[in-house]
Amino acid sequence: MPQNEHIEEHIKRHGRRLDYEERKRKREARAVHKASQYAQKVHGLKAKMLNKKRHAEKIQMKKTIKQHEEKNAKQKSADAIPEGAVPTYLLDREGEDRAKILSNMVKQKRKEKAGKWSVPLPTVRGIAEDEMFKVVKTGKNKTKQWKRLVTKATFVGDGFTRKPPKYERFVRPMALRYKKAHVTHPELKATFCLPIIGVKKNPQSPLYTQLGVITKGTVLEVNVSELGLVTTGGKVVWGKYAQVTNNPENDGCINAVLLV
Repeated sequence: MPQNEHIEEHIKRHGRRLDYEERKRKREARAVHKASQYAQKVHGLKAKMLNKKRHAEKIQMKKTIKQHEEKNAKQKSADAIPEGAVPTYLLDREGEDRAKILSNMVKQKRKEKAGKWSVPLPTVRGIAEDEMFKVVKTGKNKTKQWKRLVTKATFVGDGFTRKPPKYERFVRPMALRYKKAHVTHPELKATFCLPIIGVKKNPQSPLYTQLGVITKGTVLEVNVSELGLVTTGGKVVWGKYAQVTNNPENDGCINAVLLV
């Protein structure tokens, strides 16, 4: 027996602990939280190394998911038609070759990622960071300047809970939070007051999308279930996109046009 395989030999002879599987399961469940704690605590060169490692892992994971979502499909092609007589049992397979196709869901995700919609406002004015955020001075002598107060209209979900004020970097005032939008249907020529589901894309910056900032040209997802729109399959359409056409912080309301 090699010198370094005494543990494996012991497992072969005597087996494992009775609670081995349970301990292993718990250890794996804890690993995620431990990794998260370490990632929040680490800084400097170790943080760079950790981020590089996580980046590589995420890329690999995305590739694996993509491979799972691809599926084989048979497609008929004119080139693969055999010459001469073909037996009856082979007639069904005539001119078929296998090709990989992506599921509709993945195609939809790609389209959304590209962010290509035919929108009423294709271009909007850029907003400087000084206009978007106001610097909030904190600390005993008001010397710290890392907090920002959002000066534009925002949307936060129903289950939103603020961070403790001491640690909150971006402050979104209650007075500028909106839950409903006046959405105009371009074909029906009618306007409806609909609940906002979320901010899909703010053209100014991905950070503003993440914060839920609503400016002119922002694409929102609104709840259109009360309009009674149905798909070709007969299912009720629940959420649709709409683009904001006004400056909400000036008007005190959100006006949008439904993207159909």
